[in-house]
Amino acid sequence: MALTDSPTAPQLKLLRTLADRTGQSFAWPSTRGEASREINRLKGTPRSTRYERAEDRQAVATAPRGGAAAIRDSEIVGYGGHAHWRGQQG
Repeated sequence: MALTDSPTAPQLKLLRTLADRTGQSFAWPSTRGEASREINRLKGTPRSTRYERAEDRQAVATAPRGGAAAIRDSEIVGYGGHAHWRGQQG
């Protein structure tokens, strides 16, 4: 098992667990060495409180999809294959 091999399932599980506990995301590792570095980084990060984690989950669950880049109903006209941007010829 070399550090350049793909990350193991236990490493990925630990990464997800640590990311959840600390309220942080991580770069998806492509090697075991990268996974080990991310694990060590997350282990050195203070743990979030239960309240903070619940608050984060609620914020993500209720966030509008697409944010400022989301297409709004007022920006398009037509339906299906006939839909086009408002103000443009169909």
